[in-house]
Amino acid sequence: MEFLWEEFLLISIGFFAGIINTLAGGGSLFTLPLLIFLGLPPAIANGTNRIAIVAQSLSGALGYKSKGVSTFPFPLYLGLSASLGAFLGAQIALEVEGSLFNQILAVIMLIVGALILIRRKSLIAGLPERLSGKYLVYAILGFFLVGVYGGFINAGIGIVIMLVLNRINRLSLVKTNATKVWVVFIYSSVALVLFAYNGAVDWKMGSLMAFGTLFGAWWASRWSVKKGDRVIRIAMLITLFILSIKLWFFE
Repeated sequence: MEFLWEEFLLISIGFFAGIINTLAGGGSLFTLPLLIFLGLPPAIANGTNRIAIVAQSLSGALGYKSKGVSTFPFPLYLGLSASLGAFLGAQIALEVEGSLFNQILAVIMLIVGALILIRRKSLIAGLPERLSGKYLVYAILGFFLVGVYGGFINAGIGIVIMLVLNRINRLSLVKTNATKVWVVFIYSSVALVLFAYNGAVDWKMGSLMAFGTLFGAWWASRWSVKKGDRVIRIAMLITLFILSIKLWFFE
C-alpha cells in the first residue's frame, strides 16, 4: 500500500511538473525536493530528476513540432553550447556534499522566487526575431552558462531561458517555449548520461515520475499553441503564485 501511494505521488507530481515546465518553468522546484523527501540522497535525487526532465522536454518538443511550431536549427546551436556547460555543471554536482547541496537548493529556490517577484517588465511581443549575427553569438555564449547551471541543479532554469530568448532573441512566447524544450532536452540528456555513469540515478523512481511528465508536457505543449501567448503568461503567474506559497510557508 505504501508503494502504491509513492507510485501515485511520483506520477502525479511528474504530470504537474511536465505542465509547469513546458508552459513556464520551475517544475524541478517541486520534483527535486520530493525525491529527497522520499529518501534519495541529494546527488541521486538530482540525477534521478533528469529522467523526468529529458522525458518531458522531448514530449513537449514533439508536441510543438506536431503543431508546426519550430525555430530549427536555432535550438541545435544553443543545445550544443548548453551541453558543454551541462557536462561541467553535472561534474560539480556529483562532487558536492549532500548537506551543502540541500543548502544550495534552498537558496536557489529563494533566488528564483525573488526573480519572479521583482520582474515587473512585461514580456515583449510582436517585434522582429533576432536569430542570427551577433544575437546568435550572444545566445550561444549565454546558453553555455545556462548549461552549467542546468547540469548542476536545473531548478527554475526554464524561467531564465524564457527571459533570455524573449528579451535577446525576441521570440514569441510560443516559439520561446518550443525552443526551450529542445534545448533542455539536448543538454539534459548529456547530464543524465554523466549522472548514470556515476551511479547517481534511481531508474525506478525516475521512470515513474517521467511517465507523468510525458503526458503533462505533451498536453501542455499542444494546448498552449491553441491558446497562444496569453495562456503562457497565465501559467507563469500561476507558477509565481505556487512558488511564492511554497517559499513562504514551507522549507
